[in-house]
Amino acid sequence: MSDHSGPSVTPVEVHEPPYYVAVFTAVRTQEQSGYGETNARMEDLVKEVPGFLGMDHAQTPGGLGITVGYFRDADALMEWRSNAEHRAAQKRGQTEWYQSYTLHVAKVERSQGFTRP
Repeated sequence: MSDHSGPSVTPVEVHEPPYYVAVFTAVRTQEQSGYGETNARMEDLVKEVPGFLGMDHAQTPGGLGITVGYFRDADALMEWRSNAEHRAAQKRGQTEWYQSYTLHVAKVERSQGFTRP
């Protein structure tokens, strides 16, 4: 059963398709020095990308982290992918912060949502 006693959270709003998602799943290592600061910087930086629509995060009790980034088009996603600071953070993630990860990119063709009144 879910614990709903924490702060209020909401998923990224529904957008008119088509748009793109980048789904990043990762298991982190014990070494996390500098991760928090870099992660916060990446969250600020991606918001500057024209066509960035939002981001959802989730963490399982077992340690699997999931981040889904939403982008209006392939150009926006490519701009984020090729950002120099983002590339440097990716390299550091591979050498220090991640035990394993996967990245899946998909074009969204259908999108719907629900909010309880």
